Amino acid sequence: MPAATRKKATAEQLLAAAVGAVPGGGERPGQQAMVAAIDRAVKEREHLLVQAGTGTGKSLAYLTPALLVDGPVVVSTATLALQNQLVEHDLPRLAEAVEPVLGRRPTFAVLKGRHHYLCLAKMEHADEEAPTDTLFDDAPPKAQWLGEAGKLGKQIQRLRAWSEKTTTGDRDELDPGVDETAWRQVSMPARDCVGAQKCPYGAECFAEASRARAREADIVVTNHSLLAVDMLADRHIVPPHKLLVIDEAHELADRVSSAAQAELTPDAIERSSRRAKPFIPPATAEQLAEAADALTVGLAETPAGRLTGGLPDLLRQSVTLLEAGTRAGLTAIGDIKGDDPDPVRKQQAKASLSDLSDTAQRLLEESDFDVAWVEKSDLGSGRRALVVAPLSVAGTLAQGLYEDRTVVATSATLTLGGRFDTVARSLGLPASAPVVPSARSAVAETAAPGSLTAGAPPTSGDGWTSLDVGSPFDYPKQGILYVAAHLPRPAASGLPDAAGEELLRLVEAIGGRTLGLFSSRKAATQAAELLRARTDLPILLQGEEALPLLVRKFREVKESCLFGVMSLWQGVDVPGEACQLVVIDRLPFPRPDEPLAAARSAAVDAAGGSGFASVSVPIAAIRLAQGVGRLIRSTGDKGVVAVLDSRLETARGYGAFLRKSLPPFWYTTKPEVALGALQRLGKS
Repeated sequence: MPAATRKKATAEQLLAAAVGAVPGGGERPGQQAMVAAIDRAVKEREHLLVQAGTGTGKSLAYLTPALLVDGPVVVSTATLALQNQLVEHDLPRLAEAVEPVLGRRPTFAVLKGRHHYLCLAKMEHADEEAPTDTLFDDAPPKAQWLGEAGKLGKQIQRLRAWSEKTTTGDRDELDPGVDETAWRQVSMPARDCVGAQKCPYGAECFAEASRARAREADIVVTNHSLLAVDMLADRHIVPPHKLLVIDEAHELADRVSSAAQAELTPDAIERSSRRAKPFIPPATAEQLAEAADALTVGLAETPAGRLTGGLPDLLRQSVTLLEAGTRAGLTAIGDIKGDDPDPVRKQQAKASLSDLSDTAQRLLEESDFDVAWVEKSDLGSGRRALVVAPLSVAGTLAQGLYEDRTVVATSATLTLGGRFDTVARSLGLPASAPVVPSARSAVAETAAPGSLTAGAPPTSGDGWTSLDVGSPFDYPKQGILYVAAHLPRPAASGLPDAAGEELLRLVEAIGGRTLGLFSSRKAATQAAELLRARTDLPILLQGEEALPLLVRKFREVKESCLFGVMSLWQGVDVPGEACQLVVIDRLPFPRPDEPLAAARSAAVDAAGGSGFASVSVPIAAIRLAQGVGRLIRSTGDKGVVAVLDSRLETARGYGAFLRKSLPPFWYTTKPEVALGALQRLGKS
């Protein structure tokens, strides 16, 4: 609809209409403050960080002012669950609710990576009778069971039938789905794509059609991984836009690190060699095979972990061989022309060699800004890789995230120790002034180089504001944070005997209803074995069944307990009586053998700072806040968070910092207080 026919509306009017369409919806001060702050940030062209606790309604708070921005607004999420929530529920309901106010019906689209869409060029050859090397081009080069090949053939036949009727080619619309091996035969990673102009199916390309829809939509929903790739690709993927909303913003830096990470494996070299074989001389193919063999030997001889003294000789020799072989292969392939007999497969071969060449050169450079390590699976014959990743992505974010657009970053955990500084720096922003404590102040803090006065306008284009809108939950009345300060400081891995006994007492007091968040799989298993031996409660252990099934059982059986590791710290949403005790076995500091965290910590130490305080403590603070946040999910929830790590109380400096990063629960270190509260809850 032309702009002249649109009604003039305010963000507040749109929010009122949107909230009115939500069953049981009502005014929330934090939500209103967030809408006003985003509206102001867009008008002032300044970036904004918003901490919005669970229950704030932050999705509507950023979607409603977004509808007043000209051109597409991009919303990026970290999890598939939130992306689905936006696309399947929030946006359709919002579009209908605001149409009378806005004078038109807003449109929205989802933007996913190219590999999420069916590729018609690959579909053409997917079910040809071909040697295993070709048919399983993207699969590990191991013998395939005959039954596996038959299953693959049936799945590809179903994909072919689906390809003739689908209008989007989106994998998520395929029901029932297919496994990864089958999907790889009919999808095209971005690096392998020859481009619409050179592809014989360019005019019918599903991925190109999805991008065209995104360019015309009011709101485009994407994910952090694709946003990271877009930044690294000079922003050629996501459509041009004036406003970018980053939900679950505490996850972005890690996703950018993953996107900028590269690795070498013998299997990858062998696959690349097979792809390139029709286009390169036999001598070059032999050179690549020698490089794969040399890398196999080098990885076998090198212990897992960070490479602090440069590449060992065997690995250096293998990477040097690979760099020479890929360079020769790329020269032999040359440019890809429109009249090539098979441009798609030629592009796949070239892209594969190019990736290996870039990674080999990066490893040989041994830049101070990169970290390299050897990765090995726990299984003796499992995966082995030589990996390289950036020491920091703050510079990448500072250069690629903020130019020519306003960025609103939001999450339930953006302040650490009561300040935005740490997360802001990780997102490539300068340090800030003291945080505004809540929406009640109605004034966001402002921070800019040269002007760090709260409430003052920024003095340069690098300015940003921040706001903590608080939470609708009454944490001191709804929950207790109990720290078992009497327990010994945790030392060895696993669950110490004293902590196990404390866990048993707590769980028995409430009669189940417990989510156990553990620092290791060993500790979670020990806890499950202990409670199974000493109680009759149903104990669910992550890894024994699919996680969605475990969560459903935990939700439905009130007496059950669910124990698991890091993926449970963020991914479980169980309001009500099913989850009234959250137990955390120890503070979630990064392990000493985590290469990136260790390298970043060492770099801070070398510069005269404290790597532990600057790297390990902030990581633990975010993880701990996410875990503690599993307890109170609605205004009617009540319960106890029990931390079995005495350091949260006794550690000087970081103990208080970590507690200040958590919701303001009623705090105690007295076991009898926690047990009494749990017993009362258990009787309710």
